[in-house]
Amino acid sequence: MYPQDYRYTNDHEWIHPEGDRGRVGITDYAQKQLGDVVFVELPEVGRTFKAKEQFGTVESVKAVSELYCPVDGEVVEVNTPLASKPETINKDPHGDAWMIVLKITNPAGLAALLDAKAYEALVASEAK
Repeated sequence: MYPQDYRYTNDHEWIHPEGDRGRVGITDYAQKQLGDVVFVELPEVGRTFKAKEQFGTVESVKAVSELYCPVDGEVVEVNTPLASKPETINKDPHGDAWMIVLKITNPAGLAALLDAKAYEALVASEAK
């Protein structure tokens, strides 16, 4: 269910590494927990973040949740259409609903993240 070539955080963000860059979003599990997403706040291109630092928020009919950066990096692209179509997060969380693209400044940080199998085990333990 979760893409095998992505890496995952305990906070339910994903990163799809592509060379020295990584596309970042939230997982299907996270969007299901949120319910209908109505608003997303994302950073500007050029901002830098450390791993586990908040980079934005996503608001649903249930709650507002913080978004945390999976690795150290600089934002080189933002999915601006999400601002007018936040419901995309509910429809395609691992595809069209990516949020930012990072230029990864510490590739070793990827090794600290969960692979798909470990993430699925995390989700299964939280669903109990």
